[in-house]
Amino acid sequence: MTNLDTFSTELNVVVIGSSGGIGKGFIEAFENDSRVSSIYAFSRNKKNSTEKKVVHSFLDLEDEASIQEAAQLASSKKSIDLIVVATGVLHRGDGIKPEKSIKQIDPKVMIDVIKVNAIGPILIAKHFLPKLSKNRKTVFAALSARVGSISDNRMGGWSSYRSSKAALNMLLRTASIELKFSSPKTIIVSLHPGTVDTRLSEPFKKNVTKKALFKADYSAVKLINVINNLDINDTGKFFAWDGNSIEY
Repeated sequence: MTNLDTFSTELNVVVIGSSGGIGKGFIEAFENDSRVSSIYAFSRNKKNSTEKKVVHSFLDLEDEASIQEAAQLASSKKSIDLIVVATGVLHRGDGIKPEKSIKQIDPKVMIDVIKVNAIGPILIAKHFLPKLSKNRKTVFAALSARVGSISDNRMGGWSSYRSSKAALNMLLRTASIELKFSSPKTIIVSLHPGTVDTRLSEPFKKNVTKKALFKADYSAVKLINVINNLDINDTGKFFAWDGNSIEY
């Protein structure tokens, strides 16, 4: 069960990456939260539709025009209170997969991974941050990963994924500094969801203990509770699913 009691009521929430496992977990949790009145769920795989308090619509992370249109739609009736970017790529059928060493780095693959994991989310911030409420607590949270922490990197490998998440952390940190004066009640954070049983982790979960492999709905609820506990002093930081901060 989630708790959003540090926010106002009648919340307008946005989830980007709504067709993924964690994205679906966020939407389900928000649907069951009485403080949330509307949810805008965006995905490249979704056609426009409405069910209960959820509006599903299209957004392509690699198409800035679609991001701009999505921001207009989500704020068409009222300003936005909370944005969760639950997107990311680690492996894909077109040749994207984590490198075992720098010998396997392919420039095209690295560029594609950075486009999805870093450039896409900051373009979302570019167009969605101006749509957030100015007079109450608002949050922009994007899913990063612990492997994006430079200080925590002790094993090497996964160069494209690691660097893309490190870049995302830096971009969000930069945005948080820029917004301190124009939107002093907005909190921008990176979030690590843990190892979640989704398509992203599918090829690698055999190396994860059952206790350390989370269900998507569990991870989403834990992250929402982290978001609820944030205050303005936390803006620009990086938090794990358990609320502990992670060094960049």
